[in-house]
Amino acid sequence: MTSTLASTELSAYLPIALILLMAIGFGVGNVVVSQLIGPKRPGLVKGQSYESGMNPVGTARKRFNVRFYLIAMVFLVFDVEVIFLYPWASTFPNIAPRSDEGLIWLARILFFLFTTVVAYVYGFRKGVFKFD
Repeated sequence: MTSTLASTELSAYLPIALILLMAIGFGVGNVVVSQLIGPKRPGLVKGQSYESGMNPVGTARKRFNVRFYLIAMVFLVFDVEVIFLYPWASTFPNIAPRSDEGLIWLARILFFLFTTVVAYVYGFRKGVFKFD
């Protein structure tokens, strides 16, 4: 009787094992097929780094303007805002009919939006959005 119970518990893990096996097989299969049918052109150019169809020119130690990083950070702020705003917006209609709880959640999201607006104003004052 215990062997039937153990086999039943192990059979619950069969879908997970199947997915893992398929994922590993897909990864190994892609590497093997690319080695078998991929182009084999030895040479200096083949060993160089490759970026977007452009031949690499110069060094990889190129300096970027700080504004690039500031724009990236502002993008992340608003991207994270949308990620957190979506679940709130989808559940708010269920919370809103209960007036006291709905007002608390509304105040929380308004505070969250206020902090992101502060981040936007900070970036605007620092000149992040000016493209001279």
